[in-house]
Amino acid sequence: MLKINGLYKNFGALQALDNVDMEVKEGEIHGVIGPNGSGKTTLFNCITGTLKPDGGKVFFKDEEITGLAAHVIANKGIHRTFQAGRLISNLTVLENIMCGVQDSLGKALKDTMVRWPFTPSNREKEIREKAERIAEFIGLADVMNRWSNDLVWTERQLVQIGRALINEPSLLLLDEPASGMGPHEIENMEDIIRKIRGMGITIVVVSHEVKMLMNLSEIVTVLNFGQKIAENVPEIIQKDTRVLEAYLGTE
Repeated sequence: MLKINGLYKNFGALQALDNVDMEVKEGEIHGVIGPNGSGKTTLFNCITGTLKPDGGKVFFKDEEITGLAAHVIANKGIHRTFQAGRLISNLTVLENIMCGVQDSLGKALKDTMVRWPFTPSNREKEIREKAERIAEFIGLADVMNRWSNDLVWTERQLVQIGRALINEPSLLLLDEPASGMGPHEIENMEDIIRKIRGMGITIVVVSHEVKMLMNLSEIVTVLNFGQKIAENVPEIIQKDTRVLEAYLGTE
């Protein structure tokens, strides 16, 4: 599904990514952990076209996508959330989810031209109905008509996920989806991520919630100072001395 070969990204003298390799298999949940500043979000940004890597290659379904524009990559089936993603404050939960749709310009123009003025188009009805199903799927059915400014942090993170899901991605990248959540909310997020995988969507999760990632992931990649220092099943990662020293801690 996703293959990364020798990825480099510099910010001046800072080596944010240093020869990183990673492979994500179709249908799996793949975790990425590491200390602050280890390159996790930079990795996501280079995959999705938010940043252009300085070296290396990114392949999606055997097609090279290195350095393509973010909207081009999104249209190929890769969507993501952001650690501190912002919602549109003067729109409802449902409308924020609907805003995630990325129709082509031609499709949008055709939809505009074939309807009466001041009447909802068939496409708008389709998008609204789809957004309603997604809101119910992620547990936001009861708040879908609330203003996004009125949401608590956990709900805002779920709206981000809904906004990504409306495009039916093949690959979903989640950047700190459980950030700032308590134990109950983290368990709920775990359940939602598993449900998304059950839809046939491959998932890569960056998180500081190590327990959650170890519960969810088939494979865990560990970054430290921009380098990949380990990659294996959770049971082995939790015993790896390099990982313990860099991130998990030793007794």
